[in-house]
Amino acid sequence: MDIALFDYDLPEELIAQTPAKVRDECRLMCINKSSKTYEDKIFKDIIDYLKPGDVIVRNNTKVLPARIFGTKEGTGAHVEILLLKQLEGDTWECLAGNAKPIKVGSVIDFNNGKLKAECLEVRDEGIRVMNFKYNGIFLEILNEIGAMPLPPYIKKKCEDNSQYQTVFAKVYGSAAAPTAGFHFTEELIKKCEEKGVEFLDVTLNIGLGTFKPVKEKTVEAHKMHTEHYEISQEVADRLNLAKKEGRRIIALGTTSTRTLEANMQKFGEFRADKDDTCIFIKPGYEYKAIDALITNFHLPKSTLIMLVSALMGREFTLDCYKHAVEEKYRFFSFGDAMFIYGK
Repeated sequence: MDIALFDYDLPEELIAQTPAKVRDECRLMCINKSSKTYEDKIFKDIIDYLKPGDVIVRNNTKVLPARIFGTKEGTGAHVEILLLKQLEGDTWECLAGNAKPIKVGSVIDFNNGKLKAECLEVRDEGIRVMNFKYNGIFLEILNEIGAMPLPPYIKKKCEDNSQYQTVFAKVYGSAAAPTAGFHFTEELIKKCEEKGVEFLDVTLNIGLGTFKPVKEKTVEAHKMHTEHYEISQEVADRLNLAKKEGRRIIALGTTSTRTLEANMQKFGEFRADKDDTCIFIKPGYEYKAIDALITNFHLPKSTLIMLVSALMGREFTLDCYKHAVEEKYRFFSFGDAMFIYGK
């Protein structure tokens, strides 16, 4: 399948550079994939489309302020490091912005010795395995000296790190946020719960692969990135009960979708699990875990627009995106949302 089939024209000014002033007052396109119709709403109107018994599954991962700037000992070369994945203890897989000077044995100093890192291994594409040394608590040091790893299409810095977190974020470990979750406020969650909607948490640590462009000419040639997910026994039991009772399972975001579909594909039901997944959801894929999806508007030719196309068809997806452009919806991480439902 040609990758160009998932392309669309997007004026640069529609790429949101800042979050909505009030989280649940961004715009929402409510899409019935059965009748092939859509309505323009405000996000908090989603409560009118939810039913008692619905289960919303959200990703409770928390973004690390994982972008740190330092100098190489001995040469003073300026280095930018992005922590990607904790391998063991204080050893991390990192992406080096100025990778060439960083060789095995190189030591990088951050914030006048508050944090130091030694390179243990050189990998491809600027990846380095680094061991960190510090006094105190690592997360507190990162919160003090680190910056949020915003996507490359966002040019402005966050005024406050909380802008790039969901209100339900709990488990540190991601290099990017599960951005569909940005739109829920604590008040809206409470109102949904009062209506009889259940919220369940899974964890998928989002790596930089989520922004990795598809460079191949065909969808089939693209190699999907791997991410780690966790589902607890309690959540698996609640999900299986919802399936048995015919209640809707609504994924909040593409990372929750990948977690649930990977787990269902592996076991044929929901089970407690900690595993890595490289599931690639694209047209032709048959959804077995989720019934509906809340998601943002994604990049042209991305694996995420393919995931959406697998749920409601490529042509209808592009029709909805065309309408969003015409109506000047805001796109990508800090942008507006869509709710896709229907049999």
